[in-house]
Amino acid sequence: MEPISVNYNGYTITTDKSLMNVRDIHKWLSEQSYWSPNIPLDVVSRAFEHSYCIAALYNGPQIAYARLVTDYATFAYLADVYVREEHRGLGISKKMMELIFGLEWVKGLRRIMLATKGAQGLYRKYEFTECKFPERIMELTRPEIYSPLSPEG
Repeated sequence: MEPISVNYNGYTITTDKSLMNVRDIHKWLSEQSYWSPNIPLDVVSRAFEHSYCIAALYNGPQIAYARLVTDYATFAYLADVYVREEHRGLGISKKMMELIFGLEWVKGLRRIMLATKGAQGLYRKYEFTECKFPERIMELTRPEIYSPLSPEG
């Protein structure tokens, strides 16, 4: 798939992974996110490599990121969406979502899922709803998986 880049109010929104910085993504996810504190760099790198990614750049540095974990045919899971605090409220995440959900192959996916603590309003704009059949959805979660081991082991 050819990468896409668009200009938006002085920002570059891109799916070109060669313009993204995995170390910056790791730093934000491991230090700022509520969903993956202490996540190791090698885990972020593997997730980045095996996902369809989008980022926003401002004068060079990366200030936002999201990725779709997908088979490119029937299913995707939207993950690791963030915009650095000082760039929030400017429509960057909306522009990133417009670009992703405007892609023809994404429009053809049967199911796209995500989990969010407080951005339901953003995702409702892109037709996300609560699960129609929550009794069918199951999960295995390991929220402490990246936490350092205690001295007792």
